[in-house]
Amino acid sequence: MSKIIGLTGGIGSGKSTVAKYIASKGIPVYIADYEAKMLMEDPLVIEEVQQLFDENVILENGKLDRGKIGEIVFNNKYKLDQLNGVIHPKVKQHFTKWLQKHKEFPFVVKEVAILFESGGDKECDKVILVTAPLQVRLKRTMERDNISEELVLARMNNQMSEEDKILKSDFVVHNLSLEETYLSVDSILKNLNNS
Repeated sequence: MSKIIGLTGGIGSGKSTVAKYIASKGIPVYIADYEAKMLMEDPLVIEEVQQLFDENVILENGKLDRGKIGEIVFNNKYKLDQLNGVIHPKVKQHFTKWLQKHKEFPFVVKEVAILFESGGDKECDKVILVTAPLQVRLKRTMERDNISEELVLARMNNQMSEEDKILKSDFVVHNLSLEETYLSVDSILKNLNNS
């Protein structure tokens, strides 16, 4: 069975860039957030999510209003935990099936934004953390999501501190320049291939 390498990083750290680079090397990469979004289009899941909220979170087209849900859960840890309680087990089940399809690989990468916060690191053989200075992460996220610094900081406050993540990780990629980031990732992949 393949080893599972966790890939994580705070908002705006550049973990998606690293995930794409690893995938370009022919290594299977599971993007948990993407799969969660796909699962949230299932009518049964939509109904289950709606039951968590007092207000309507379903758009006229029958899909979940992700913006509205985001606003609610990022300011309410209890609601966030409830939402994760619905989505995480389904993603875990999906990942198990995906892993079966890629079992011939020596290792696969599982990219999860809240790997440590969800306890997912315990299911990984090694963990790669992508990090960047706070101001860089703020700027990237504000530009990418077109949101205020205040909203980005609120989201960051729901995640574990960078310092704590660094202590729990096996490898750390400091994502400042693409060239250095790719060199760092190459070195990690070489290490994983030799272990």
